[in-house]
Amino acid sequence: MRIGIVLLLLGTLLSCKSQSPTGHAAMAMQPIVGAAQTEIYVPLLAGKRVGIVANQTSVVGQTHLVDTLLSMRVQVVKVFAPEHGFRGDAGAGEHIADGKDAKTGLPLISLYGKNKKPTADMLSDVDVLLFDIQDVGARFYTYISTMHYVMEAASENNKELIILDRPNPNGHFVDGPVLEAPFKSFVGMHPIPIVHGLTIGELAQMIIGEKWISLSDQSTSLVTVIPCKNYDHRTRYKLPIRPSPNLSSARAIYLYPSLCWFEGTVVSVGRGTALPFEVIGFPGNTKGNYTFTPRDIAHVATDPPHENTLCTGYDLSQLDIDSLENATRINVQWLIDMYQGYSGEKPFFQSPDFFDKLCGTASIRKMVLAGASADSVRASWSADLVEYKKKRKHYLLYPDFE
Repeated sequence: MRIGIVLLLLGTLLSCKSQSPTGHAAMAMQPIVGAAQTEIYVPLLAGKRVGIVANQTSVVGQTHLVDTLLSMRVQVVKVFAPEHGFRGDAGAGEHIADGKDAKTGLPLISLYGKNKKPTADMLSDVDVLLFDIQDVGARFYTYISTMHYVMEAASENNKELIILDRPNPNGHFVDGPVLEAPFKSFVGMHPIPIVHGLTIGELAQMIIGEKWISLSDQSTSLVTVIPCKNYDHRTRYKLPIRPSPNLSSARAIYLYPSLCWFEGTVVSVGRGTALPFEVIGFPGNTKGNYTFTPRDIAHVATDPPHENTLCTGYDLSQLDIDSLENATRINVQWLIDMYQGYSGEKPFFQSPDFFDKLCGTASIRKMVLAGASADSVRASWSADLVEYKKKRKHYLLYPDFE
């Protein structure tokens, strides 16, 4: 079996590592994403039929990766689209249908509809898969689940896979409960914490190294990672394109790991407002004095929680962006505050199973119900986090934040 990780530009990577202890001068330069290094990976595509797993973040400069490769006469035969679609205009959880890209005429195959994993038939006319999607560094963000299934399908069908790495905007810390096996789902497939501190290339290494995918014994598949240049885990990277409709600002991306678990509760995270993932609240809340009213927004917030109903809570959009950018902990106190401010007839955890899947454990919900403090909740995951950090070190491609 030949499946494994091949790193290109390893010499550049080692050079970057050797310089990092003496300063951060290299980080004054803008990171160069894997997709921009066409001189490295386009030769690997010569004479091959290429399937691309991509969305609106898959750009080279100002040009979409698909358009870039077509202009270079690469034989792109189809595009696979994750949650939110190829152009990134579908709402969270919205079914993505197969179709055809209006601009290029290429077939679009949904990986967020009937199939979340490419089938043998889908890959029958593909020699090599190219994966290029911007992640935000949170376990429940589903692009990494899509990558998991693409890796598995590549192995099962003996297809090459090239992963074009991109910086992790939340890659400067690690925090949160480590997912327990019974809570594995598409919003959490791996035993990693909510904030895992890995790029997609590093996570791909971990998935293979820890044997988290089913590998065909007959597989000759090869995974190649094109690393970023001028990047390490202390780099603060602001995404040039929103990665999904409701993560529309750098502040929302920094807040996302602390807010997404609210989607299993009565709390609105601002879907259907101008500040998604920058405000939290619900009708009748006794905590906070900020008010907002969610509205239906096509393809962004269809039927949002508490639609057309006044919510009260916290306006997190006023928090200092530098403090958020440098935060190294998930904020548990907001969860406890919202629970304490609720007195409705229905349970606060309106979707307990989904909340537990987002957390990766049932212990957080049970501790909040029992009146635990934020410090106690944090202490519940500390031992697992120590072990995860040790494991994570083996798969890093870039100098760490410690």
